[in-house]
Amino acid sequence: MAAPRTAPLPRRAQRWAPAALAAALMLGGCGFALRQAPTLQFQSVQLAGFSATSPLAKELRQNIESIPGTRVVEAASEAQVILEALADTSDRAVVASTATGLVREFELRMRFEFKLRTPGGRELIAPTELTQVRDLSYNEGVALAKQYEAASQFKAMQSDIVAQVMRRLAAVPKP
Repeated sequence: MAAPRTAPLPRRAQRWAPAALAAALMLGGCGFALRQAPTLQFQSVQLAGFSATSPLAKELRQNIESIPGTRVVEAASEAQVILEALADTSDRAVVASTATGLVREFELRMRFEFKLRTPGGRELIAPTELTQVRDLSYNEGVALAKQYEAASQFKAMQSDIVAQVMRRLAAVPKP
């Protein structure tokens, strides 16, 4: 039994096939690669200075522990490095209001200051401040929806800060 015969490519596809192949080769040759999870040069990290209910600490812990071979420890004696939170704040401020005193716009701010050191006290990352600022329009008629939107914005800012911290941790040489 003979193999089924495939139909030839249409003329338009024949014309564009070499260009598509050339583009794929150029992207592969230039070093293009999708972003991957960072790799850390240490296996154990202690998170210090965070409040017990800090959502930022929880997300940092999850991100660090998602990297194979890396774990978060409680005791400084078990840690290769200590990520110390110096400040972890989030707040909102009124930016614009109407002549009658109704709020029209808020500014949401999140600030995280940290440093990375060895248990012996050698600084690997000097005190670094990361901030996120977002504007949020406000309408009294949809106050509950705006509350949820603000919570969503704070979560997005937190995730951005965690991603920045993880990139900084990945750039640290082996302690």
